[in-house]
Amino acid sequence: MRIVVTGATGNLGTALLRRLADEPDVAVHGISRRAPAAGAPYDTITWTPVDLSRDGAEEPLAEAFRDADAVVHLAWLIQPGHDERLLYRTNVAGSDRVFTAAAKAGVPHLVHMSSVGAYSPAAKDHTVDESWPTDGVPTSYYSRHKAAVEHLLDRFERDHPRVAVTRVRPGLVLQPDAAAEIRRYFLGRLVPHALFRTRFPVLPLPGAMVLQFVHADDVADALARILTTRAEGAYNLVSDPVVTPQVLAEVMGTRHVPLPPSALRAAARITWHLRLQPTSHGWVDLALTAPLLDATKAFTRLGWAPRHNARDTLKQLLDGLGRKEGVAASPPLRP
Repeated sequence: MRIVVTGATGNLGTALLRRLADEPDVAVHGISRRAPAAGAPYDTITWTPVDLSRDGAEEPLAEAFRDADAVVHLAWLIQPGHDERLLYRTNVAGSDRVFTAAAKAGVPHLVHMSSVGAYSPAAKDHTVDESWPTDGVPTSYYSRHKAAVEHLLDRFERDHPRVAVTRVRPGLVLQPDAAAEIRRYFLGRLVPHALFRTRFPVLPLPGAMVLQFVHADDVADALARILTTRAEGAYNLVSDPVVTPQVLAEVMGTRHVPLPPSALRAAARITWHLRLQPTSHGWVDLALTAPLLDATKAFTRLGWAPRHNARDTLKQLLDGLGRKEGVAASPPLRP
């Protein structure tokens, strides 16, 4: 089986390369904007550097996709958050280029990494399955772009009914190797690594900030199962328990102090506009209103079960932040 992976040097791409190395008779071709340096798990596969934001990217993509049994589209740009046009060119227009190239190359299976962020808002007192609307959270550019790509896939499925299409919608995907990347993308210089080696005095967060996490290796395992069985459709991926502010405070060894959502949103908006930190207020809105996911379909149809619970996954990331962990060979994960 020949599999092409876009975004193969990122958080999920790196985990997927590790997982597919355990699969017999699987050859992987990596696509990334910048080729990685020598080192595991990148040095055992072939690479094609492609910038998805550029016009004409369809041509090198179609060439790389030729004779592939599946394309796994993981590439996604989160920063620079102040340049939404660039993010759109990479994330939405770039995804369209990937889909166009896959059709041109006659790829029989297209797997797209979507997100909980693609879903429309929902109350945090219940979970939703894969039938929940994917119209996004309007104030979040990340959510708008994820929803837009879902709608591109709707059109792709109508135009190419013989192509098996799979959409994977995980919660927040974490692993220690992504600690440096996550800090750069979401915390910036305002939150130094040393802070994670000490005990926070208090954790001020809105009570409605209830989240779900899943380890990157568990998402990679689900992707491997999807690829080997050519499973179609949408799949939510999350692990237990649901992480409330109280659970987060327990993991961090501190005490939760309730904060009004408007105060957190205002603080994020002001510090983001002043470029003191990289997380816009749209991320706060997404965290407060994105639905909680039901992953029963992945359990029953894929035989998937996460090996890491959410508390342990979160604890591993926090430890990784304190140790400045990353992957030296990967441009996005480099410490």
